[in-house]
Amino acid sequence: MNKISEIGSTFFAYLRRPDLYPELRRKIWKNIFNRSSGLRGKEDAEKWCASQAISEEEFIENILKITFVPFEKLFPQEFEMALQAQAKSPVKMGGAGALSVIYYINEFTDSKESIETGVAYGWSSFAALASLVSRNGTLYSSDMPYILQNNSSDFVGCVIPEDYRHNWDLFRYADKESLPKIFAKADAFDVVHYDSDKTYDGRMWAYDLLWNKLRNRGVFMSDDVGDNAAFKDFCEKNSHQPYIIKFDGKYAGVIIKE
Repeated sequence: MNKISEIGSTFFAYLRRPDLYPELRRKIWKNIFNRSSGLRGKEDAEKWCASQAISEEEFIENILKITFVPFEKLFPQEFEMALQAQAKSPVKMGGAGALSVIYYINEFTDSKESIETGVAYGWSSFAALASLVSRNGTLYSSDMPYILQNNSSDFVGCVIPEDYRHNWDLFRYADKESLPKIFAKADAFDVVHYDSDKTYDGRMWAYDLLWNKLRNRGVFMSDDVGDNAAFKDFCEKNSHQPYIIKFDGKYAGVIIKE
């Protein structure tokens, strides 16, 4: 599909979904007036991340003070079934992230209510829920529909074990529509995991909003913080102490709310 054809297909796919019209308006505005937002400050952000990055194991052992066992070793049967579920999916979505970090920050906070933006196959959801179900907690997830991929909704969260799903509450809208709906059900969270709109402006809007919903001693995590300067600027503006975790050649940022 060439670029013009893709744009046309995307536009008409949105037109068939009136519930997504607000996001369509935002995408049109962004693509006309704010195309550089995704990479704003990328070079500085990458240098900043590289200068202080630690491994998943270092973060879990030295900061959280929890003995590190890789997530896939803690839940080997569930992990293998998740790999099989992903392999069967005809829809291409994002892969797994820092699963051990996601699992252990939920353990660290004894989380009862966690929120994430971005689901795809559901690897991060799987990791969070593996902790939450032990306390009968709830994971609230916001995930924008993959409107160009037929039947994609059948595979969102497909790697999540069946017996975890009663602790999962999924909202299939853009964050600006999903988050108010989630906040109507839960007003404060022990863990925030951000992995949706990767533009600078999208992050800065969501970071402020989600931070204010995070309980004291809660943990805030954002993926791909080397893509632009949003996480760096958010930390510097608010005097937050971040931990930068390197995995698979990418960076995640974590803040513990004091």
